[in-house]
Amino acid sequence: MQLVIAIIKPAKLNDVREALEQIGCQGMTITEVRGFGRQKGHTELYRGAEYRIDFLPKIRIDIAVTDEQLEAAIDAIRDAAHTGNTGDGKIFVTPLSTVIRIRTGETDRFAI
Repeated sequence: MQLVIAIIKPAKLNDVREALEQIGCQGMTITEVRGFGRQKGHTELYRGAEYRIDFLPKIRIDIAVTDEQLEAAIDAIRDAAHTGNTGDGKIFVTPLSTVIRIRTGETDRFAI
């Protein structure tokens, strides 16, 4: 089992969610986060005053997948979140040692 963490642009959330549903991912956790990568924020003008926005709004998606679903999940996220512009995001994959469904006590792949 693997935990896939994707950081994407907020405007791409629905596209990514639909792509993951199409490959059979049954659940995900979404968190609104702020951060920056290579784009390092930007400058905006508000009421005549210029100010710097260092942390840009992003969406973090956490998905637990089986080893068999991993490549399909990565491909779905990458294809749906891609715009070709700086700030498209990142995908991180880390192993999951145990998953437990609280309601039923099911474990590992049966709990996903």
